Amino acid sequence: MCRWIAYQGQPIYLDALVATPERSLIAQSMCAAEAKVTTNGDGFGVGWYGERETPGLYREVRPAWSDENLKSLCFQVRSALFFAHVRASTGPATARANCHPFAVGKYMFMHNGQIGNYCAIKRQLDALIPDDLYPYRSGTTDSEALFLAAFAHGLRDDPVAAVIATLSMVHSLMLEARIAEPLRATLALTDGKDLYAFRWASDACAPTLYWRQTEHDLMVVSEPLDRERAQWREVPQNCVLVARAGAPVTISRLDDSMRQAA
Repeated sequence: MCRWIAYQGQPIYLDALVATPERSLIAQSMCAAEAKVTTNGDGFGVGWYGERETPGLYREVRPAWSDENLKSLCFQVRSALFFAHVRASTGPATARANCHPFAVGKYMFMHNGQIGNYCAIKRQLDALIPDDLYPYRSGTTDSEALFLAAFAHGLRDDPVAAVIATLSMVHSLMLEARIAEPLRATLALTDGKDLYAFRWASDACAPTLYWRQTEHDLMVVSEPLDRERAQWREVPQNCVLVARAGAPVTISRLDDSMRQAA
């Protein structure tokens, strides 16, 4: 399983979360505490928003702990909204195109989890991607396919409903293919202003997800960045956290919506 962080708030340097904390994302790439796989060395990526509408991306196949350019970039880049991700592959090749986050226009996305026996429904999942967006399909991961397929379900108009519909469709494909393995996911999505973080699994064993909010910022993470556990709250299973610019954070259950979308 992968590890990721999403930040929204006052502009900070990326290294404040990616490299500096005791349990920074780079530290988690070497030894994750709450993942099935402790080492996340199959590439990494950071994506950030600056003065332009579209995000900047830096993705690489080297392990995060061994890339001196990552540390240098994070030391210099400052952003009010950014994603960072370290990858532990569940099958697709270690390649730059398979590293998160993924971006289309102003939208950015990253994922931790798995589609059970993904190869059995890979063609059907690719068929869900709108024709005009298929050129963005540069990698081979289930994560990128989920992101692009969500545009067919209205991601630009209602991101929460689009992700719910996409997960429901994928789960239906798995059931039709008689796949016994689960669908598990934590997802982060943003349009450069609002932040959405989902935690869902078909078997009630979703990957871990936490959040912490202060007066100045919000962090959503696969696992806490320090030992101050009391300051971190768990995103409940089968829920979505929504942080719209200028509005309080809300957390809503996905169960009923998933059943309606199925």
